[in-house]
Order: sequence, then C-alpha cells, then structure tokens
Amino acid sequence: MSTEGPRVTERNGWLASIEANPGHSQWYIDRFRSMAAAGADLGGEARMIDAMLPRGSRVLDAGCGTGRVGGLLAAAGHAVVGVDLDPVLVAAAREDHPGPRWLVGDLSELDLPAQGIAEGFDVVVCAGNVMTFLAPDTRREVLRRMRAHLRGAGRVVTGFGAGRGYDFDTFLADAAAAGLAPDVLLSTWDLRPFTPDADFLVAILRQA
Repeated sequence: MSTEGPRVTERNGWLASIEANPGHSQWYIDRFRSMAAAGADLGGEARMIDAMLPRGSRVLDAGCGTGRVGGLLAAAGHAVVGVDLDPVLVAAAREDHPGPRWLVGDLSELDLPAQGIAEGFDVVVCAGNVMTFLAPDTRREVLRRMRAHLRGAGRVVTGFGAGRGYDFDTFLADAAAAGLAPDVLLSTWDLRPFTPDADFLVAILRQA
C-alpha cells in the first residue's frame, strides 16, 4: 500500500487517502491488529503462496503494508523482503513481524540490488489491492520491476478486486507489456477458478 520514497506521484491512491486523512495509516494498522486479536483469518494469501514454494524460498512482498502476508511467510520458513511506500506501515511491520527485511520504497522505482539485495526472488507477491492504489501511469513500470526481481522460474502473484479503477483486461495487457504471461488466473485466494463475471482476480504470472 504503497508515503515517501525516491519519487512519489500525486496520483497514487494511497497517498491521496493520507492527504485527505493524515490518520489513515494508523487507522489501517489498528484495524488489522484488531482483526488479528479477534481471531480473524488473515492468512489466505500467505497460505496460497506457501503452497507454491519449497521451504526456504525467497519472497518479495511488494506493497507489504503492515507485513501481514510477508510475516506469515517468514514464519513458515521463507526468506522475505517487504517494500512499501508508507513509512508508518513499514514501522508497524517491523514491530509486529521482526525477522524479514522491511523497506520504505516506491514500487515504481524498485531496485533492490542498489540496496545490497542482489539475489532474486522465487515469488513476488502483491496482495491487498495494492495494484489498484498505484498511479495509472506507473502500473506497467511496477510490473516490469517486479519481473526484473524474479529469478529462474519465479512468478509474480497479484490480487485485487473489480470496481477499483483497474479493469482486469487492462491489467493483463499491462502485464504482457511488462513481459509477464498468465500461468493461472483465479477468482479467490482459495483457488476458485476465474470466470468472466468474477469480482476478484488472483493472477499468477510467469516471465514470458
């Protein structure tokens, strides 16, 4: 969810939320901490990613927010790096999920080798509707940079809902322009098939 970094665009939806309500980030943190304390199941995305990977794989949590997904994957035995534009959310990730490396950064300028993280990733996961918060003119660049951080047969996995200003067909066209092709398209994180009338898309993408 991806508020600060080398370059920020004024059209980023998350930034707009913070500009409209400076307490938005803390509200988001409190909301998910309360849900976790109440026993809500917040691990669906992480379970699916974990099932895709051998133990000890490398995972990049792109738009990591409070570390909800990456923290669970680290607890499952994977090496996790998380990046998010909002320093308040990244601070919460460091507090709630120590272990992974949580970084503040703009996904449209993602360059982890420049920060000393040279090894690529087996999965780049971008959950929590992060793709719909991106400035429209950065979407393809974000996808391209995700692809550039994969290694071998690594894959990019994104999930977001319909009606958020990013049509699924447009997303798939942007992915293709970034050098990514669909491996599997689903309508939920619990592996239900994607259909034309689906209101959610989980896209598992490989390097084309």
